[in-house]
Amino acid sequence: MMHFHPANTTTAIKIMLLGSGELGKEVIIEAARLGLETIAVDRYPNAPAMQVACRSHVVDMKDPKALLAVIEAEKPDYILPEIEAIAIDALIEAEAKGFHVIPNARAVSLTMNRKAIRQFAAETLGLKTSPYQFVRSKEALIEATQVIGFPCVIKPVMSSSGHGQSVCRSAQDIDTSWEIAQHARGDASELIVEGFVHFDYEITLLTARTERETVFCQPIGHIQRDGDYVFSWQPHAMSETVLAKAKHIAKTVTDGLGGRGIFGVELFIAGDEVYFSEVSPRPHDTGLVTLITQSASEFALHIRAVLGLPLAYAEISAGASAAFKSTQTQQPSSVSVPNSFWDNQTSLRVFGKAEAFPGRRLGVVLVQDQDSEKAKQKAMQKITLLEG
Repeated sequence: MMHFHPANTTTAIKIMLLGSGELGKEVIIEAARLGLETIAVDRYPNAPAMQVACRSHVVDMKDPKALLAVIEAEKPDYILPEIEAIAIDALIEAEAKGFHVIPNARAVSLTMNRKAIRQFAAETLGLKTSPYQFVRSKEALIEATQVIGFPCVIKPVMSSSGHGQSVCRSAQDIDTSWEIAQHARGDASELIVEGFVHFDYEITLLTARTERETVFCQPIGHIQRDGDYVFSWQPHAMSETVLAKAKHIAKTVTDGLGGRGIFGVELFIAGDEVYFSEVSPRPHDTGLVTLITQSASEFALHIRAVLGLPLAYAEISAGASAAFKSTQTQQPSSVSVPNSFWDNQTSLRVFGKAEAFPGRRLGVVLVQDQDSEKAKQKAMQKITLLEG
């Protein structure tokens, strides 16, 4: 039995979110529903999760001293890293001092670095992946593409949300891919060059775990542009045989990482073969669709897993999400919604970001329907009605 006490009391359960974007906002909302005391931390003020947290702090997320100072001042029961661009040394030291990092500092360290997680998945766990090489110079990149072949995918080993990622289709694209990689949200000193998997489709398999159980959400299909998600839908149709392979890979990698929480496991499907791509030890952007498809969204499951609660949930409906991105620079940001947008199967989440610029996500459209393909088509139509 767990006892829940009001926030801002001496017996409240306290969580600290490191990174306070739109996904973190939904995490804070779910935590608040259970009466948890919530602290949102990010590098800039008035971030989305800060708008709904009990209190917030603005610090340099890459400064280990500053990050550790705010952790020690607040003394949270649970620390939830929500972004990759973070001082891992601070998390390792906090964990050594007895703070509970979710899922754990080692898992955060491995997954924030594409080199570390790829080697862990392929070489330690023996999971099927695309061929890959790591490079630190343009000359080494040229050599790697000759070995891997074209097309290939070039990514910084430390970045997020597609920043710095490109598909290199020929030797003529190498210079462009090298320049794109220098704009990583993180460290661009080392790149991974991946062989292009000619997959039939790709999915996110949300996997929630505690020390006692692991549960899987229905597979989520998605469309990405420039490495960033645009549309997602759930469930994505796939055979039971392939789904079983996907679950095996997801459980293998999440068991290997350990700890509590929800993981977004990205997989490529080619015929009956399943390839591991990446894993995030936190809610996944494609999983925003679960806000309308499940009785407990990925954010609710994350909080339950953090607290060690049972992870049972029900599937409500097929559905789809469409990310709304700004086409202009605005401060403050705005999302214009006509009355014709609304109906009884459509919902909207506005993230509340203080500033907009071209390509920045400002909100998400959520649609229910009797099957995911119809929901996806409707979401694609609805997103065209928004302006901002």
